[in-house]
Amino acid sequence: MIDAKAVTAVVVTYNRLPLLRQCLAALRAQTVQGFTVLLVDNASDDGTADYIKALAMPGLIYHNTGENLGGAGGFARGLEEAVRLGCEAVWIMDDDTLPEPDALEKLLEADAASGDYGWLSSRALAPDGTDQPMNLQRKTMYKDIDSFDAPAVPAVMASFVSLFLRTRTVQQFGLPIAEFFIWSDDWEYTRRISRAKLCWVIPASRVVHAMQNPGVVNIARDVPARWARYRYFYRNDVVLYRREGLLGWLWLLAKDAWHTVQVLRDGQGSRAERIGIIWKGFAAGVRFHPQIPYVS
Repeated sequence: MIDAKAVTAVVVTYNRLPLLRQCLAALRAQTVQGFTVLLVDNASDDGTADYIKALAMPGLIYHNTGENLGGAGGFARGLEEAVRLGCEAVWIMDDDTLPEPDALEKLLEADAASGDYGWLSSRALAPDGTDQPMNLQRKTMYKDIDSFDAPAVPAVMASFVSLFLRTRTVQQFGLPIAEFFIWSDDWEYTRRISRAKLCWVIPASRVVHAMQNPGVVNIARDVPARWARYRYFYRNDVVLYRREGLLGWLWLLAKDAWHTVQVLRDGQGSRAERIGIIWKGFAAGVRFHPQIPYVS
């Protein structure tokens, strides 16, 4: 089994200091200790840097990117830095992820029992104890897993809310695509790996995802302040699903058409604006061919 001292936990943060405090406290409370925490700060301006300077937390490394690289860029930077630190495994999470005390311990136990796997993913819960819908792993490209009854549940995609993988896997498959900025970077990365290796959800490893905007990503259901960022979602999904061939393209067209119908049915207004974001994002994705980055 990998020793906790050989693990680097990568946490990406941006202007969410109250949640970050809780995340770091949950890491300090883990039943296994000695791991490094690499905090990647996307140039927060909410006092995060000052807080970290005053925080006496053993094993904490603070890395300020100097600009907002988005979640995708933050995780790409964090994984790259973690590999260069020489760790054996990386544990990835957002700043609003609150691991239960034995979350890492259960992942390490699963690592020892799983052989040559691609990645391990924790069960993500909402603060009320129900499963967080946005973080349900996929058993196929098109269906969420529907049971956590086994000690390890096979999956093909997972979020970056408590993802565990060995450093050699990062070296083999590369880094997340920083150009995605936000959304689908975790799906793309985990699917990239699961195309070649078996990957698992470990239900005994549990985290609370205290996200500010819970729910399924859909411009027909979200608040107006977040509409503009959906251009990334509809663009990035093209890169993810076109690798799956004809079925992937059909899924993309069906999903975007259904979101369009939902926009037409809802009462928020600005329908033309939102429908434009959907299909302009799709068109941008058709032209979008980012390269997979590797640790040099």
